[in-house]
Amino acid sequence: MQTAIPCLFMRGGTSRGPFFNAADLPQDIATRDKVLLAVMGSPDRRQIDGLGGAHPLTSKVGIVSKGSKPGVDLDFLFAQLQPDKDTVDTTPNCGNMLAAVVPFALETGMIKPQGDTTTLRVLTLNTDMQCDITVQTPGGHVSYDGDARIDGAPGTSAPIKINFLDTAGSVAPSLLPTGNVRDVIDGVEVTCIDNGMPLVMFKAEAVGRTGYESVEELNADTELKARLETLRIACGHAMQLGDVTKKNYPKMTLIAAPRAGGSITTRSFIPHVCHDAIGVLAAVTVATACVLKGSVTEGIAIVPDGQVKQISVEHPTGEFSVEIEVDPANPQDVTRAALLRTARLLMRGDAMVPAAVWGGKQTADATLRRAG
Repeated sequence: MQTAIPCLFMRGGTSRGPFFNAADLPQDIATRDKVLLAVMGSPDRRQIDGLGGAHPLTSKVGIVSKGSKPGVDLDFLFAQLQPDKDTVDTTPNCGNMLAAVVPFALETGMIKPQGDTTTLRVLTLNTDMQCDITVQTPGGHVSYDGDARIDGAPGTSAPIKINFLDTAGSVAPSLLPTGNVRDVIDGVEVTCIDNGMPLVMFKAEAVGRTGYESVEELNADTELKARLETLRIACGHAMQLGDVTKKNYPKMTLIAAPRAGGSITTRSFIPHVCHDAIGVLAAVTVATACVLKGSVTEGIAIVPDGQVKQISVEHPTGEFSVEIEVDPANPQDVTRAALLRTARLLMRGDAMVPAAVWGGKQTADATLRRAG
């Protein structure tokens, strides 16, 4: 016998994974994590016995519930799994998977559509961050068809607008957790910053690279990866994150001057594999660093004038545009970050896990959700 758990398999931005109603999962965290590992097929490099895609970007899970705070419509818990590890990390956010939260809630009837568009306030439980997400709902149904294009995902889709409300210090104690906009750590000039995702940013030339290498080249560069891990551990302590050896953050971000008409070029390690693109919240954090005087981006980033700035973050498969608004009285103070993503429902049904992992709780509500 196996246990069936209602599930929607969704793409969010440039990531994908199963989404669950929190009520359909075990409330005990240890049991829940065993269930998620079984669903994804971890630990196994190929994740052959589960839904995982053998890559960190496709080893992600979304857990959604009705809002638990006044003014909040939905709560979202993101879980990062790894193909070859038995870890379930719910510490960091994922802005890509975040794009699928409102579509999931609408598809499952958790929330009713508001009209031609639906805007809901979502609380990310991982870091207590709130954002307003707007999706297209003509005729009372989620629309996935449209002309919006994001690099890292094929084709075009309906736009999903995400307006972040309070991203500074999402995991680290503050926007600049070392107290400085620039530090020298382990012999490398870095900016340690967290505006949605803890990052260690540094010029690629500081570690003997150009910053224009391909993903394949960087993933095969064992010397560089060992160097980055040493630096990451040292920066983790400096950022008051403790021993980050077994954590998925901070991410390591090599930067270089733009060369495709953008604002800055990036190569992002997440944290041990080079990202084919760049994470949503990592892009927000990079864009924030670009507007901070004295950061390691100074002298190479091209930043437009004005209170509202469009920062184009170049990455290996294209670019990611972030709209940054700064306080006119204090240009170092970022007051808003907004961006565009897309999502799509790929499959609906049940995720099956061995009864030995979890016997399940086949409630009437769960049965009704599956039937619907």
